[in-house]
Amino acid sequence: MMRYLLPVTTLALAGLAPMPAMAADRSDRTAEAQEENSTRTLYMTLIRQARSDGRARAALAYLDDFDRKYPSDSDARVLRVNCLLDLDQTEAARTAMERIPSNDRSGQALAVRGHVLAAEGQWPQAAVQYAAALQASPADAFITNALGYARLRSGQTAEAVETLRAARDLVPDDMVVRNNLILALTLNGRLGEADAMMSGMTDAKAKAQLRQQVAGEVARIAAAGGGKPSLGS
Repeated sequence: MMRYLLPVTTLALAGLAPMPAMAADRSDRTAEAQEENSTRTLYMTLIRQARSDGRARAALAYLDDFDRKYPSDSDARVLRVNCLLDLDQTEAARTAMERIPSNDRSGQALAVRGHVLAAEGQWPQAAVQYAAALQASPADAFITNALGYARLRSGQTAEAVETLRAARDLVPDDMVVRNNLILALTLNGRLGEADAMMSGMTDAKAKAQLRQQVAGEVARIAAAGGGKPSLGS
């Protein structure tokens, strides 16, 4: 009987042998997936940094390269639209936007649709997209700001004031949001509130420049029919 013990034991060990190989294979796949994700993240960081630095053309070149490796990446599609808008290439931005699936209801996808509509001067339609984007990303101050400005340009100055106040609560130190709120207050006829906000500025030169910019923007928007000073408060 002892003659049978060795073959049986050998068979048992042979049956167990593949298990370490399978574990190693899973480990290799996990490592590959992690490396792939790390590469994608680094590439997207590079693209975003180029755009942030004002190098939209460089960002687009990086995106062309990125698309060869990740042809269906949703973040890259949104970034491409934004880069094209940075370069005032509105028609190309609309074409690029159409590559974003219509069923993508993420905040960034809805917001970038709003950006294209805003660039085309379709402010009421842009406001609809921004409102939907804000529902998807309720704490996004910059979508809130975009919605406020779109409402302002649509002639909804009272609604714009409230929306921009909400944006300012989220980013109290952001000058763009502050300036848009001052503009909305001015267009809504709430000149005292607008002046009070500007009075808080300590730099006299910057304050004078802002007053001039607001006055110019009020005249431009009123001439375009996108909002007129209101007598109400």
